[in-house]
Amino acid sequence: MDLRDLRFGIEIETVKRTREKVANAIHSVVGGQVGSCQGAWRVTDETGRIWKVVHDGSLQNVPSYLRAEVVSPILTYRDLPKLQEIVRAIRDCGAKCDEFCGIHIHVDAASFDGRHLSNLAKMVYKQEELILHALNVSRRRQRTYTRPVAAGFIRRIENERPNTRGELNRIWYGYDNRNPVHYDQSRYHGVNFHNVWYRGTVEFRWFEGTLHAGKIKAYIQLVLAVAAKALNSRKALSQKRSFDPQSARYDFRVFLLRLGLIGEEFKTARQHLLASLPGDSAFKRGRPAPRTNSAGTEAPAIAATTTTVRR
Repeated sequence: MDLRDLRFGIEIETVKRTREKVANAIHSVVGGQVGSCQGAWRVTDETGRIWKVVHDGSLQNVPSYLRAEVVSPILTYRDLPKLQEIVRAIRDCGAKCDEFCGIHIHVDAASFDGRHLSNLAKMVYKQEELILHALNVSRRRQRTYTRPVAAGFIRRIENERPNTRGELNRIWYGYDNRNPVHYDQSRYHGVNFHNVWYRGTVEFRWFEGTLHAGKIKAYIQLVLAVAAKALNSRKALSQKRSFDPQSARYDFRVFLLRLGLIGEEFKTARQHLLASLPGDSAFKRGRPAPRTNSAGTEAPAIAATTTTVRR
């Protein structure tokens, strides 16, 4: 599975502009028709896909009429440039993101069985400290809407080794839940497996609110790469990686490369995802001090003939 073949959707929470204004901003990019029903706005684009702008009760820093959550239709990788245009239009209409706003990215779970979902859970559990630091996820969000993967959940996966969604369902809920409801409390995790059975997607809830089109593209590429890696791996290890400030940027760069975020296509994604981490992306233990010659001046660099990646 190539990350570019996965379908996804996105929810972007905003404040300071009415839902009507945000809907009209979307309409200015996608065309089609725009209208409202019971306070929610819908933009039906020229291909028949529906973009929704709805109320979000969690955005309590502003009056109700200035809360707008954008809910995309099902998108493909080819839609990324158009999505970025939409984000810029929403920003240009005056919408903002405050500390209560977040972004949720949904990946189509149709290709995931119990083994693939277990791979995903273990991969995230292993790298979660790095991911949370790289994405600047606030402590408040980690305690509430974006809780980390539970160690007990991973232990049960390791012990029971689920192969089917039904087997993983019993591990996730603690019982056989055949009728999941929308506001089940298990949904409030950085990686929300509840949505697999409720809506048919894996939901990633790590992201602080932003209307920076480049960052949103980077977040989507990260999520798609993690999902594709889980689908393509025969197994995954769950031994948790501790966060080391000295090597954090190097460690996360290596993780991104192993996910396949290599080359010019993903250059800006790597820049955004590494920007908040301490350390040096090229040196695990920090960039070495310049060598000096006997006169006490910096010695000329010797060109390297080979390139190695430190593990």
